Amino acid sequence: MRLPSPPPSFGLITCLLVLTLPPFGSCHPAQLPRKPSLVFMEHLNPSRVGFSWGNLTCPLCKAVFTILDIALLVMLARAVGEACVRLHLAEEQVCRDIAELFREDFIRALQESFLWPSEACALLVGPSCGKFDVYAPWNITLPNVPKPPVKPPSPPKPGSPQSRVLFLTDIHWDKEYNVGSVADCKEPLCCRKDSGSASWRRRKAGHWGTYGKCDLPLWTVENLLETVAKAGTWDWVYWTGDIPAHNVWSQTREQQLLELTVISKLIHKHLGPNVTVYPAIGNHESTPVNSFPPPFVRGNRSSAWLYDRMAEEWALWLPDQALKTLRYGGFYTVQIEPGLRLVSLNMNFCARENFWLMVNSTDPANQLQWLVHILQASEDKGEKVHIIGHIPPGLCLSSWSWNYYHIVNRYESTITGQFFGHTHLDEFQMFYDEETMTRPLGVAFIAPSVTTYVDLNPGYRVYYVDGNYQASSRLVLDHETYILNLTEANHSPEKDPKWTLLYRATDAYGLSTLFPSDCSGLIRTFINDDPVFQKYWYLRFKGHVSKPCKEVCKTVVLCYLQSGRSDELKQCDLFSGFEGSSARAVRKTLC
Repeated sequence: MRLPSPPPSFGLITCLLVLTLPPFGSCHPAQLPRKPSLVFMEHLNPSRVGFSWGNLTCPLCKAVFTILDIALLVMLARAVGEACVRLHLAEEQVCRDIAELFREDFIRALQESFLWPSEACALLVGPSCGKFDVYAPWNITLPNVPKPPVKPPSPPKPGSPQSRVLFLTDIHWDKEYNVGSVADCKEPLCCRKDSGSASWRRRKAGHWGTYGKCDLPLWTVENLLETVAKAGTWDWVYWTGDIPAHNVWSQTREQQLLELTVISKLIHKHLGPNVTVYPAIGNHESTPVNSFPPPFVRGNRSSAWLYDRMAEEWALWLPDQALKTLRYGGFYTVQIEPGLRLVSLNMNFCARENFWLMVNSTDPANQLQWLVHILQASEDKGEKVHIIGHIPPGLCLSSWSWNYYHIVNRYESTITGQFFGHTHLDEFQMFYDEETMTRPLGVAFIAPSVTTYVDLNPGYRVYYVDGNYQASSRLVLDHETYILNLTEANHSPEKDPKWTLLYRATDAYGLSTLFPSDCSGLIRTFINDDPVFQKYWYLRFKGHVSKPCKEVCKTVVLCYLQSGRSDELKQCDLFSGFEGSSARAVRKTLC
């Protein structure tokens, strides 16, 4: 999970697990890079190391790296665990557990990927000795069909039907949550049975949840579902994953499947058989976390154990054809109602943290090419399409993000909604036309989490979408965010807590709709009107933030909002008030 401000030890543990990896992604679009061998050789000055790699023959090179690989397999888990302990990145048991949990999958991925004999020797000896193309740029193929003329959307007439859509993301139920336990522990996740009892000098876990490195108890999740069930009629529900807690060092497949089953059944129980839920897969559904091998990986290391259970639990909501592609690669498409189609993407195939993409990062599972096929068919039929997923595309590997942005540009008249989660915060990211990078054509809405992790109120989102009628735009017209104020709720834990409206977007920002042009204009307002930006900053954290966001902080946030593509930070220069030096500083901060 990528969080804006994760606990330092949690992020560093993950870094240890990828010490042998190449850099994850880049801040530039898919262009041909310099030859990897030249870049690598620049870091090995022959005058310093005492010999030249050019004298190494291909057979000898492969023999050397085969021996090194065998040694690496034996030492990897132990070395990572020991480094974690010695650098005090987490408690000793956490270090050893997470190293052991990742060992088999990580080694299996390494065996088929980076710097194993053929790749390493291609890098050192030359292309005649192997092939090196890990994370190389790639491009999907678009149909040879002209893009239809773009017609700017118009607000619907007063009284036009609207669809009311419930959006849930990042529930992160902690089965071991324990009221009264330590809330400020040393581990990456607190408020648990093994966190210990809080003394008078330590913060303790509250009944309904806790500000800090804590996830939610089941009774809070169920209370939320009881609340939304009573909150009126839902046309449908989008649910973008991340069910388990953040105890990533101690999870098992059995535990992950149990939590998937429990939460799926709870949602169905409270929302009832007449409300269809459309799920997407989060990065925490698997164990090890972020581990989603592409479909060509078979057997016990594949994701079949997870996808098959999802298909079983979600068969109440999804048709057979959707379940078929769900079992194959964790993605699917379905018609919500006449004129509106949904695509649910498995965004783990774009994730920087998914080490299986070392094996092959070129359009894993052919998901983006499949997306193009779906979008072209929808364009031909006059359908509008909503896309849901867990990780926002602006946070993906560079080539995946670049290709997705290109697809959104081509099908801007068909894609009328993009909905994501993952960051736990209330955000959005803009898409602009590729020719001028000035005309707004899409918005990726990023909804706040149900969980409190880290230092947040629990929350959920409601979208209002142009409804089911002839010539409907199916665009997002407005959204609302509801929260549970933990300070108030925990003050009277015996009472039923109140989930209250934090804000409605059009009212908070003085907008008529949330069309792409409105959201792009809002960014300009943030630049020129600091009180409005500070309001956004407060709402971004679901009403729980300790200090304002000024200067560099504000620059970073504004650049993030307009970066629907992972290389888009350079576009800061196009907005008033930014100079080249500021854009470079922001790019360095985020990348």
